[in-house]
Amino acid sequence: MTETPPEVATSGSEPVLGPVGQEIVFENDRVRVWHIRLEPGERQPLHRHDHPYLVVAVQGAKNLVQTVDGVRIDADEPTGGVVYRDPGAVHMLTNVGDTTYLARLVELK
Repeated sequence: MTETPPEVATSGSEPVLGPVGQEIVFENDRVRVWHIRLEPGERQPLHRHDHPYLVVAVQGAKNLVQTVDGVRIDADEPTGGVVYRDPGAVHMLTNVGDTTYLARLVELK
């Protein structure tokens, strides 16, 4: 499903990207672990994953992924769920549910 792309701040013709999560909680030469917390209605800024990664939902929520070109993907993440994703499109994540979303995102370097 596609629709109007999210509003994007740009620097020249390139979108301005934010971090993958709010805080790096662990990092070594093989992995980087991010903390992500989104309250209902809160959005993770536009960002890109440069490495394959796992998302571990510590507290699940109903999320929406929206790419810079307008593709929308429902991402319902149950508590305790784990998903693997390849690096890909520039996107943002929005908690569209009514519960706080807490996750650890593990980038595989």
